[in-house]
Amino acid sequence: MTEEIIIAGFGGQGVLSMGKILAYSGVMQDKEVSWMPSYGPEMRGGTSNVTVIISDERISSPRINQFDTAIILNQQSMDKFLNTVKPGGLLIYDPNGITEHPTRKDINIYQVPASEEAAKIGIMKLFNMIVLGGFLKIKPIVKPEFIRKGLEKSLPERHHHLIPENEKAIETGKNILKPINVL
Repeated sequence: MTEEIIIAGFGGQGVLSMGKILAYSGVMQDKEVSWMPSYGPEMRGGTSNVTVIISDERISSPRINQFDTAIILNQQSMDKFLNTVKPGGLLIYDPNGITEHPTRKDINIYQVPASEEAAKIGIMKLFNMIVLGGFLKIKPIVKPEFIRKGLEKSLPERHHHLIPENEKAIETGKNILKPINVL
């Protein structure tokens, strides 16, 4: 099993954190992992993306141009990465701020209304964990106990009391996932 993922959005949406949690979770599950971030100098508000590869085998290169999964959090990233999803692959996106919804028929497309749900909960910082939950429902490439370990590893210790809320947000994401185009 090898899963090549691009996660893209604006800085401040938790793009890099989501990738880091996935990567740490893969490491804790004894998988081969690559985590390669890319972001502009403006950080919050600027574009941000991270490539995560989780595999049972050695990873030959972290630089790839086609992905099994794209997790998209804004229109700019949709424009840039929609066509990098391999045929038969997966696109998950938050519809908030998306003006041109994807219409490809050769990939699986799901929406996770995470912005809306995080606003209802009243904690916008859980947005990325809601999206992650949607992804993990479709592709459970790491087990829940390793996601917890990934959260413990990537969150500063002073925020460990928030881990149960993050886990709850992941479950919420699994429950609000909406299929748009399923092959």
